[in-house]
Amino acid sequence: MVSKIAHRLQSGRVRACRIAYVVVKRWKVKKFIALLVGVFVLFVYLNNASFWVAPIGSAPVLIAHRGLSQDFDREGLTNDTCTAERMLPTPHDYLENTIPSMEAAFAYGADSIEFDIHPTVDAHFAVFHDWTIDCRTNGTGITREQTLENLQTLDIGYGYTADNGQTYPFRGKGVGMMPSLDEVLLTFPDRQFVINIKSGDPNEGVLLGDRLAAIPRDRQAQLMVYGASQPISQIRERFPHIRTLWPQRLRHCLSRYIAFGWTGHIPASCEGNMLMVPINVAPWLWGWPNRFLQRMEQVETRVFLVGDYRGEGFSQGFDDPERLKTLPSDYTGGIWTDRIDLIGPAVREGGIFNR
Repeated sequence: MVSKIAHRLQSGRVRACRIAYVVVKRWKVKKFIALLVGVFVLFVYLNNASFWVAPIGSAPVLIAHRGLSQDFDREGLTNDTCTAERMLPTPHDYLENTIPSMEAAFAYGADSIEFDIHPTVDAHFAVFHDWTIDCRTNGTGITREQTLENLQTLDIGYGYTADNGQTYPFRGKGVGMMPSLDEVLLTFPDRQFVINIKSGDPNEGVLLGDRLAAIPRDRQAQLMVYGASQPISQIRERFPHIRTLWPQRLRHCLSRYIAFGWTGHIPASCEGNMLMVPINVAPWLWGWPNRFLQRMEQVETRVFLVGDYRGEGFSQGFDDPERLKTLPSDYTGGIWTDRIDLIGPAVREGGIFNR
């Protein structure tokens, strides 16, 4: 009887020891896993921390979209919408994509200006946004089916109205104001520009490439070009030092970076670009802002904030000075704006950033 009791006690001790061993072992494994997780989280945090990375510049870089232009109602916008018929009250008399509007944009503090181009039948490039001349001008027809001479006889302010056609305040004031690409580059020989090719025709990239080949390399490097993949890939292949962008490349760069950027890896599709980043997407970018901007700078890519992405497919600039207050106080990346007359003074005078 005593031996049975002793045996049971011994067996109980063995089981207790085994249980204790298993508990301790599991506790150590969990502790080790927790330690690994902690080390991983700390690595990701420190590898992407922005606070100890110096800004890449001293102030934000401003791009004025189409120079200084008339604002318009964007509700229900489609590819066929005539935006000149949706003009909103705007406190200036400048028309987009003109030499005077570019001069004014630079005066308001733009570092660079975006403008749109179309080839003409007489081997020039006209600086004009619309696929046709029907909306804004007193002419009719497809823009690229005109001669530059004919385009420069038009009144580009003809179609603007803010009251459903009751008045047209710019009629007669835009005659002969559509510039050519050559005129823009000659008028501003040392200024930076962003050129938007409006079609998907690869030959258009070839034609623009021929024009760019005629200017010095250091002047080429002051330009950026974006649009559809077919023409832009022609520019990228021929002029790798010119920053370029097309929509698929932008999506590929941002999605891959959001997935893998925590490692510090920069996808090849992010190299040598100009990136337009919606302000509501920016916080998803690892290391935003300074670490991210530094990484992009290392691969010769420039970053520009635009307005919120809402899935409509239409871009809108960063146009509200109040929203500048939501940016980090040391943000020195790019800002893409349709209202350089508002954003320029807010940034340059230091009212928002207190510089």
